[in-house]
Amino acid sequence: MSDASSLTPVISFDDFLKVDIRVGTVIEAEPFPEARKPAIKLKIDFGAPIGIKKSSAQITENHSPEKLVGSQVLAVVNFPPRQIGPFMSEVLTLGVPDVAGKVMLIRPDRDVPKGGRLY
Repeated sequence: MSDASSLTPVISFDDFLKVDIRVGTVIEAEPFPEARKPAIKLKIDFGAPIGIKKSSAQITENHSPEKLVGSQVLAVVNFPPRQIGPFMSEVLTLGVPDVAGKVMLIRPDRDVPKGGRLY
């Protein structure tokens, strides 16, 4: 077992607090065929004051658009928007690799209030 500090730079707790990770509910999900790698376009409702934000996520191996609608996900909401082909991604939806290295979304195991911040 390796020491976690050897894997990534050590940051301060104040640095961690700068990353704003919130829970939102997927209200729309559709294939994104224009992306270089298979992806899904998401509209995620984070509630007030953040509102609805768009995200492009490379999650097609483990997730389908129709099953994502209504589910909750975690996303970084304070990165600058990023142009992905013809689509502007406003938040970074978070996931971890499964045993095959494919993205599995990070989600609460039961519904929680929209906009809740990870701590």
